Amino acid sequence: MSESNFDAAYWAARYATGQDPWDAGRITEPLRAYFAQLGPPDQRRILIPGAGRAYEAEYLHQAGWPNVFVADFAAEPLQALQQRVPGFPAAHLLQADFFQLTGSFDLLVEQTFFCALDPSLRPVYARKCAELLRPGGKLVGLLFDGPVGPGDGPPFGGTRAEYRQLFEPYFEFLHFEPAYNSIKPRQGRELFISLQRKAEV
Repeated sequence: MSESNFDAAYWAARYATGQDPWDAGRITEPLRAYFAQLGPPDQRRILIPGAGRAYEAEYLHQAGWPNVFVADFAAEPLQALQQRVPGFPAAHLLQADFFQLTGSFDLLVEQTFFCALDPSLRPVYARKCAELLRPGGKLVGLLFDGPVGPGDGPPFGGTRAEYRQLFEPYFEFLHFEPAYNSIKPRQGRELFISLQRKAEV
């Protein structure tokens, strides 16, 4: 399974030409607030797929979380993280197709990756998230609430009904509400989700 025609070369070209409006330049407030209530750093394994320049990983690493992994199709954003945070473990920088990843994680963080995928891959994404999470692990992050962009290229929006249909086979919905603290360009357009992987999927 690949990420449709939005392959590594496509994303490398977007970064090279500055077509990266998803890059907020910092961790966004909804995720910062969520991470702040996780408690003291521990050994939980955290995966951020489609991480881009991975400000979330930078925040967690600097807060003392030792097992943060980032994955992206393109090399440039991973290199950017390594330059900003030289102490980030090189072995935790995964230039890879999300759908080919293996391993077991406790927390999977969604931040503008789902909306970058060809919508035809969304059922596979939901299943892959469940596959990568241990039973009881959580998928946490933000999804666009409604249409986004022109529709013929990323980002792609979606509806709450669609998201429920995609994720309910694998996850219990702990939180699924409009984000109250989105960054300004996304205010009123995001859902904050916290989904817990079912024991049996």
